[in-house]
Amino acid sequence: MLDRRYTDVGKLADAIIRELRGDIVLGLPLGLGKANHIANAFYDRAAADRTIRLQIFTALTLEKPPYRSELERRFLEPVIERLFGGYPELAYARASRNGTLPSNIEVHEFFLLAGRWLGARQAQQNYVSVNYTHASRLLIDRGVNVVAQLVAKRGRGDAERFSLSCNTDVTLDVLKARANGNARFLLLGQVNAELPYMTGSADLPDSEFAAVLDSEQYQFPLFAPPKEPLSLPEYASGIHIARVLPDGGTLQIGIGGEGDAAIHALILRHKENDAFQEAVARLGAGRELSGGNCIAPFEKGLYAATEMLVDGLLPLRRAGVLVREVEGAVAHAAFFVGPKDFYRALREMPDAEREKFQMRAVSFTNQLYGDEAVKLAARVNARFINSTMMATLLGEGVSDTLESGQVVSGVGGQHNFVEQAFALPGARSILALKATRQSGRTLSSNIRWSAGRITIPRHLRDIFITEYGIADLRGKSDSECIAAMLAIADSRFQGELLHQAKATGKIDREYEIPTDFLENTPDRIERSLLPLRQRGLLPLFPLGTDLTSVEQQLVPALAALREASASLGALLGLLVDGIRSGNIHDDALERLALLQPRNLREQICRWSVNGALGRVRS
Repeated sequence: MLDRRYTDVGKLADAIIRELRGDIVLGLPLGLGKANHIANAFYDRAAADRTIRLQIFTALTLEKPPYRSELERRFLEPVIERLFGGYPELAYARASRNGTLPSNIEVHEFFLLAGRWLGARQAQQNYVSVNYTHASRLLIDRGVNVVAQLVAKRGRGDAERFSLSCNTDVTLDVLKARANGNARFLLLGQVNAELPYMTGSADLPDSEFAAVLDSEQYQFPLFAPPKEPLSLPEYASGIHIARVLPDGGTLQIGIGGEGDAAIHALILRHKENDAFQEAVARLGAGRELSGGNCIAPFEKGLYAATEMLVDGLLPLRRAGVLVREVEGAVAHAAFFVGPKDFYRALREMPDAEREKFQMRAVSFTNQLYGDEAVKLAARVNARFINSTMMATLLGEGVSDTLESGQVVSGVGGQHNFVEQAFALPGARSILALKATRQSGRTLSSNIRWSAGRITIPRHLRDIFITEYGIADLRGKSDSECIAAMLAIADSRFQGELLHQAKATGKIDREYEIPTDFLENTPDRIERSLLPLRQRGLLPLFPLGTDLTSVEQQLVPALAALREASASLGALLGLLVDGIRSGNIHDDALERLALLQPRNLREQICRWSVNGALGRVRS
């Protein structure tokens, strides 16, 4: 017999194991909403008693960021302690990463923290590839009998209620299946005081829960990844994205630099339209930019129907852009994770304003099935904006897996949103990618002739955006698509890409890339946008940051140092600059414990960092 309330997680885990006779199929929400202490208690008991069988199904396991060098360690350790010091690590994640999961424990994820699980044998072998909207079916088909979720609490006694808060996504869908008699599981809640209390569909009565863990000793700070600084190429992509969003339309947008840049560009378009149009003109100087002509301020505003409630939607709301309401909300979303200021802002909002941001099931946000008429009426002129790792000249998207089969992240909701873009009148799918990538000393193009692992097939090709422009592929022939993709590729790779296309007979042998698109280089982006950055219009952290002012200065310097490390000459150049510089950046060097170097290695690090700081500050 289960108690309704527990203050000891061990007693709760033991009671559930007895109730289910030692066979636990545990569903944990994606990302932030995991009940960490409950999950760890189940893991510890199964690791100690091999007669207990534990299967875990989840996605996006959050871990503290790693460091890859001594300088990164010096920078990140204090940040990690400040932002994640009280966050309880998940025991199953550590074992899965190390390949030490006991034989009676299985961990299956359908979406991985991007790039963090490459080479992790057990995680790669146990990965399950499904659309986000099919995750609830996965849980039901695998016989889920426990769902353990972090919840917010409101009221006392008989009036006590709980909010699914950050993760209505899959939980609402499996609860619906349970109510219809298609699933049987125990819903466990772990109360966290930092979670904002989201109402609407997220708001549940006590009767939905088999048991709730509620004790001060299990409180912990929410996982809050700090913002990365935005580069000028990311801003270029963001400005292009902002040009394809019509007034009165619907927005879906994901996490990442291009997404943050797009949100800032939308605010710029609305609040400082002259500056926005100047940025568009600078990026398009001497070129014909196609695919987007939405440059005026907003009158009707936007409504968001998005799987992730990204933190940038709050400043978009404050700027007067996110104002179009559907069913009393300016945004419907299925999950969230973000910086500390984001959680604080949601917690401190007046109830009436917080209710404008409604959390729904992922089946609602990511697909059209169910209430199709309502969704069709609401999602007018929708723009579904997601990122992809690579694209082909024929318009295929590579978003989740490498040629080797190693999973970088997952399909998530991308395929659903691309399908919506073709199902909804006036809707478009936008896949944003960086034109190139650097691996060690090797620079390669993210636009390829072909790719072995495809996430989005060519028959669903639509709009691709890089820092160099917009390629509108919908309804175009293969040769037209190749020409459009070449126009947004980095010029250092255009020649070889064109040669490959001609060799296969997919574009005329006489075709030449127009002169206007032959200067797709980082230098051109720098020349175009640096004046706006210098005027404060394109800041490094437009949506805020949890980093201190000194750390904000160090981030681009360490990035410049990491980039220079790909070339011995560039690295020596920074070293020489640091030695010759008359300016010693005491505050930044002290933050890295390099102000008084103790040996030659630290002295070299000091000179290199000093040189990088001089470059980024000049």
